[in-house]
Amino acid sequence: MHGLPGNGHVQGHADAPAGGRDRELRELRPNPGARLTTLRLRADGGARGNPGPAALGVVIEDDQGMRLRTFHRFLGVATNNQAEYQALIEGLKAVADWKPDRLEVYLDSKLVVEQVNGKWRVKESELKELHKQATELLQQFGDRVTVSHVGREENRGADKLVNMALDERVKKPKPSG
Repeated sequence: MHGLPGNGHVQGHADAPAGGRDRELRELRPNPGARLTTLRLRADGGARGNPGPAALGVVIEDDQGMRLRTFHRFLGVATNNQAEYQALIEGLKAVADWKPDRLEVYLDSKLVVEQVNGKWRVKESELKELHKQATELLQQFGDRVTVSHVGREENRGADKLVNMALDERVKKPKPSG
């Protein structure tokens, strides 16, 4: 059967932390004859503490807002900005094989958006390699991609996935009393 890449099963990830796994929450397969003209990538990363336990969440939608794929992954210890970049990188890798006519990327990290759009310099040494990876992946889409900043509310699906990944791996303190 043709369609979108992936098989919808839980998949391990070569660069996932030991014992870590990607989780395919849902993957829909549109009609194989349908052409994906526009895809929307909503990505988010977060850390509890900075640095602290971190995770990413990705939502891929068609131009009507139908979710085609969602996934989240625990990253181990990272800063919130490292997690935001990782979310963008993993999301771009996930949509690369689909070759949409247009890709709209939405992030709630103003820092990452402005840096990948070339408006802000990357000052932090720990972000330089991640920035390089992200911009190389973005260049594969040429002028068919836009990267835009949105508020957290508009990115809540990806944000929820980040929190799911963190909740699965990070023990919450027991309430005292």
